[in-house]
Amino acid sequence: MGKKQEDSSEYGEPAQFDPTFNGPIRKRGCTDIICCVLFMAVILGYMVVGILAWLYGDPRHVLYARNSTGMFCGIGANKDLPSVFYFDILKCATSTNIMAAALNGLQCPTVQVCVKECPNTFWLVTPLDYGKKPRAVFQQALCVPSFNLNTTTLTVKEIVDRELCPFFFSPTTSVLGRCLPNITALGNIPNDFSGVPGLPNSINETANGIKNATGDVINGFNAREVGVRIFEDFASSWPWILLGLLIAMLVSLLFLLLLRFTAPVMVWVLIFGVLAAGAYGIWHCYWEYTNYASASISSVGFTTNLNVYLQVKETWLAFLIILCVAEAVILLTLIFLRTRILIAIALIQESSKAVSHMMSTLLYPLVTFILLVVCVAYWGTTALYLATSGGPVYKVVALNSSQEGCSSINGTEDCDPLTFNSTTYQFCSSARCIFIKYNTEGLLQRNLFNLQIYNVVAFLWCVNFVLALGQCTLAGAFASYYWAFSKPADIPTFPLSQAFIRTLRYHVGSLAFGALILTLVQMVRIILEYLDHKTRAAQNPCARFLMCCLKCCFWCLEKFIKFLNRNAYIMVAIYGKNFCVSAKNAFMLLMRNIIRVVVLDKVTDLLLFFGKLLVVGGVGILSFFFFSGRIPLPNDTFRFETLNYYWMPIITVVVGSYLIAHGFFSVYNMGVDTLFLCFLEDLERHDGSIQKPYFMSKNLMKILNKSNKQPKKGKN
Repeated sequence: MGKKQEDSSEYGEPAQFDPTFNGPIRKRGCTDIICCVLFMAVILGYMVVGILAWLYGDPRHVLYARNSTGMFCGIGANKDLPSVFYFDILKCATSTNIMAAALNGLQCPTVQVCVKECPNTFWLVTPLDYGKKPRAVFQQALCVPSFNLNTTTLTVKEIVDRELCPFFFSPTTSVLGRCLPNITALGNIPNDFSGVPGLPNSINETANGIKNATGDVINGFNAREVGVRIFEDFASSWPWILLGLLIAMLVSLLFLLLLRFTAPVMVWVLIFGVLAAGAYGIWHCYWEYTNYASASISSVGFTTNLNVYLQVKETWLAFLIILCVAEAVILLTLIFLRTRILIAIALIQESSKAVSHMMSTLLYPLVTFILLVVCVAYWGTTALYLATSGGPVYKVVALNSSQEGCSSINGTEDCDPLTFNSTTYQFCSSARCIFIKYNTEGLLQRNLFNLQIYNVVAFLWCVNFVLALGQCTLAGAFASYYWAFSKPADIPTFPLSQAFIRTLRYHVGSLAFGALILTLVQMVRIILEYLDHKTRAAQNPCARFLMCCLKCCFWCLEKFIKFLNRNAYIMVAIYGKNFCVSAKNAFMLLMRNIIRVVVLDKVTDLLLFFGKLLVVGGVGILSFFFFSGRIPLPNDTFRFETLNYYWMPIITVVVGSYLIAHGFFSVYNMGVDTLFLCFLEDLERHDGSIQKPYFMSKNLMKILNKSNKQPKKGKN
């Protein structure tokens, strides 16, 4: 390692000395212009799709319930009537899809009206009520809006037959704007319901019918009540959640800065900790093998109870051999690769030093986060508007098809619920104009599936581009740091801003190229998951094995492309060449130093994993003791008993802490990868002479037994 590595024809020629090179190339041209134009065209098309979806879509179809006339409840003329009430919820049980019926509000074949409050009692029209005046029997608020109890000349029976007012109702609760029966109250049905003519069967069957008609819907919508309670918890605890996230941010920042001084200790502690754990595992397996296990594999045979195998001597012998081999491999690795481990530690320290000189790099994940939020919000909004872009289609339907005279109504006649007049169908009093489906005959509606696919592809491409932009920008900043001969004097002013502008000006095409390759692989993985989900029931063992192999292969391919793209973006940021050339040069450079790559990758992964575990675990434990009330606050600053689910703030803090730690550590990891590639190029380009001095730190030169013959003044 004291000499410059020999030329390797298999993995390309080593980089040659260039006296004019002192960091990221400033004079560069635009790269991968064709892919840049294609990406811009896709973005323009994505904007057009969003505009069309916004013009023709109406998310109110999903967000609000509607009454039988097609008007939304809770907005417009029905602003004070937020819930929809079903005259006969039992008829929803015959709908093909109960959940869809509840969501669409009008697919359930019964009259629906917007109400201010859902009924919360049992009520029905008894035989004695048929002789009374309608206004003494019914509630105007629960009748069809166009029907007036005070001026009608119809009898109670005629009103019930025409379904102008409900015949009965049970206690209901508003779930996402729908009055659905309160199942807990169905066990206390009054005796009045028993044997009343017109009710479906007996009292018990009525209760069972209501339960069957709404059980699935209730199970699906119970999340709303839970969601309200969770929202209440967030409303009362959000300042403390933000405090927990702030602590996570400070701990992450402190950990990264301390790596500059504690990296060697932490790395060796982690390595020897792994060795100690392996040694204990070897001792435990030996103890189990000699003192505890008594059965043999021949006496046990094959069984699905895996605990039985823990009583078998051969099991512990196999564990013992595996652990001994692993322990021997780790020890040999430490012996023969100790110098490369020291290089990895030095690069980690150098990355921490670079972060301390360019603290703005720690803020860049906020830019990436904001751009990702914009992408996700645009994708979700476009998908919602596209899904509701078809206008509602209404048909004349007989709510009671068995009624005399209704057989001629077969649901093929169009109608307008706002102008529909039931008196036109006097031969069928249950004829109503109800919603059937959304229109799929327009040009936009016929291509909804294709547009949704386009929405997904463009979304993935944009997300991958945003991540690539962050990687290339950070790589340019860290490369500026490494190739500054006298640090920090030669570090450019605002290196992060310069790298960001340089990337957007010249390399949008290269970033889009790499992002497109990754997007195509991700689309294949999505298609495989979809096919696996749809055909799982029909798959035989061979097909399942083949599908599993395909998914595994494409998962590995995605990981490899992410690794290749990451290093290609580093080379793009430094040399300004196109994506393919940069990817080739990065791959060849890494292959010429494959052992160093493996060691650095594993050491860095181990250290950053420990850091994330420290941040997330520490903040998570602190938040658990705090939100569970084990750390009380003085003067009742925060009352823990007011929380419905104290674990929700804890989960929020833990997830937020992980995202914050991941954001900070991704910057650090990018710094390590960039400085590593620069270090490898430094070794190939320079030899420490006066004409070709090394740019690496004195610590790295000391580890490699190298030095500059005549260091320039100010060299670290």
